[in-house]
Amino acid sequence: MITDLRGRDLISDLDFSKEEVETVLEVAWDLKMKRALGEPHALLRDKVLGMLFFFSSTRTRCSFEAGMAQLGGHAAFVESRTTQVSHGDTEKELGEILGRYFDGIAIRHCDWGIGNSYLNNVASASRSPVLNMQCEIYHPHQCLADLMTIQEKKGKDLRGKKIVVSWAYASSYLKPMSVPQSLILQMPRFGMDVTLSHPPEFALMPEIMEQAQEQAEKYGVKFDVVHDMEEGFADADVVYAKSWGPLMTTQDPDEGKRIQDQYKNWITDSRKMALAAKDAIYMHPLPADRDVEVTSEVMDGPQSVVFDQAENRLHAQKAVMALTMK
Repeated sequence: MITDLRGRDLISDLDFSKEEVETVLEVAWDLKMKRALGEPHALLRDKVLGMLFFFSSTRTRCSFEAGMAQLGGHAAFVESRTTQVSHGDTEKELGEILGRYFDGIAIRHCDWGIGNSYLNNVASASRSPVLNMQCEIYHPHQCLADLMTIQEKKGKDLRGKKIVVSWAYASSYLKPMSVPQSLILQMPRFGMDVTLSHPPEFALMPEIMEQAQEQAEKYGVKFDVVHDMEEGFADADVVYAKSWGPLMTTQDPDEGKRIQDQYKNWITDSRKMALAAKDAIYMHPLPADRDVEVTSEVMDGPQSVVFDQAENRLHAQKAVMALTMK
């Protein structure tokens, strides 16, 4: 177990080593058991987490707020549009000041080409750890919860297990690509063979693809890319299918929507799930566009673990906060 995470930022998935992620998961399982048994675990009594949001949230805000309360601390919600953040507060000023007010700063900023650098600029000026609640490149806390869920369902030894990270059609806005990028970076480190499946226009960032390939080679697993949803689903032990925008092709929302609407047949349904392993699980970070991105039959079916996955956001995030903010 690695015990020197105090004061550390978690912005990129690779900020924590494999061994450090294992420590996070060990703590998360312990905190989940304590929650189940009703055992108090006020590890962050009198600590305060500042949560700065530039992007709407349900699960992220609720899980961080609940987690801080269960750890004995407090979470302060800061919305960018209703504060001076939208009227001139710089990243350096926020890092300096909020780092003195709060024992940790969590930020969600998904604007293309802005969010990740914003988090890093705040972190460089803050004396308190900065936690990434999602940017346009990474969603590390979601990925920790995903890994926790997969290990709960498939066992801690994941070598030889296949996860397909698949694009799926959504009729709503062009969603960030941070979830699939975090998955392809993290899962190879835990022995999973990764297949990334998407239409040609929905490629991920080249530098992330390079890092994912490096991780796959380092840990001796497969990393494949296909452009057919059914091919990706074949024999998968874990099906993780969600939408993201064609941001490497265009940042124009109208053009992106035109491209996206060409692939309405990329829906997760029971026929495609039947191509996966018999005991495959279906995962999605939520919210999903029901009967557009995934059918209700799959979403509410026996292979779906989306609600366990959502719960594990709470436990994984509590583990990170307890380890970094103590």
